[in-house]
Amino acid sequence: MALRLFISSSHGPASSPAMSTCRPAACARFPALLGRTAASHKRSLTVMTGWTTRRVTPVKSSSLETTSVGAEAVTGQVTEVNKDTFWPIVKAAGEKVVVLDMYTQWCGPCKVIAPKFQEMSEKNLDVVFLKLDCNQDNRPLAKELGIRVVPTFKILKDGKVVKEVTGAKIDELAHAIETVKSTSETT
Repeated sequence: MALRLFISSSHGPASSPAMSTCRPAACARFPALLGRTAASHKRSLTVMTGWTTRRVTPVKSSSLETTSVGAEAVTGQVTEVNKDTFWPIVKAAGEKVVVLDMYTQWCGPCKVIAPKFQEMSEKNLDVVFLKLDCNQDNRPLAKELGIRVVPTFKILKDGKVVKEVTGAKIDELAHAIETVKSTSETT
């Protein structure tokens, strides 16, 4: 599924190709959204998928700005979550397998595995892929999920953690996902 983001400010629209981890506020191409200009700039984001168009509003998550699209379990991409959006999205996933990448901005192995995790999300269209920055704001959720090291991958089914992979072990993660998927199909 192709996703095209249209970002507009008082300077007019700008567009970006689909990037599941796109954070316009962290991108120098969108200075009007960075708060480096007058406070009068209005921010809006329209997400278009197929024939559906939806307006979403930017929300603050630690020092970065991300986009909240509500509690929707999207497949074919990696969705950034926080302590407020994680459980509603897991609930919205229903019976789908959910894979959560728990990472930090400063973690080298997390940065190395991120593109592979993205590729995995594009190949497994029946799985919901999420990522959680284990920063100060999201510490309560990280603690609730029992994170000890980063990266840690939690695989959930029906809202419960059923498998965990610690470290940047993409093959082990792929095997764990397939195991959970095959268990789901036989029950």
